[in-house]
Amino acid sequence: MNEAVVTVIGFVAQDPIFEVLASGTSLMSLRIGSTPRRYDREIGQWRDDDPMFLTVTCWRALADNLQSCELQRGDPIIVTGKLRIREYVKDGQRRFSAQIEATTVGHDLSRGVARFQRAQRSAFPEDRRQADDVADRWLEADLEEDAEELTPQIGDKSDAVDDTDDDGDTTPFRAAA
Repeated sequence: MNEAVVTVIGFVAQDPIFEVLASGTSLMSLRIGSTPRRYDREIGQWRDDDPMFLTVTCWRALADNLQSCELQRGDPIIVTGKLRIREYVKDGQRRFSAQIEATTVGHDLSRGVARFQRAQRSAFPEDRRQADDVADRWLEADLEEDAEELTPQIGDKSDAVDDTDDDGDTTPFRAAA
């Protein structure tokens, strides 16, 4: 296939949106901006050209990894992927939108530092669905009842921990024996 593969160096323009589709497939969508700079010889200074904004779509493992690295608005990034041109109609006018279906996304290390951490994946897609089902139970549970059960009764000193140091002052830390 003759697909246009592009690399864009820029910044995260809006906080990314992560979701897991009904099929169980992870999806992350984000907007990136790139502002080309040109040296203007007439004035002897750098000047910014018009900014370009693109929508980037990330699927599956790439979306999961981006979700765990907590990209934020303003972070410098490099995106490589397939260029897609989407046509749509708005206010009666035919318009075009450039999008990238990302194959790789990373921080721009010319502007900062990062620490790489390998992702650990489950071998079975069913594990993700089961984990989501378990997480949903927390949303359905009556947390107030649980909180009442876990709150110690006033005056009940049977399970009290001595958090005083050698001088008799109370501390939030306790040394292990």
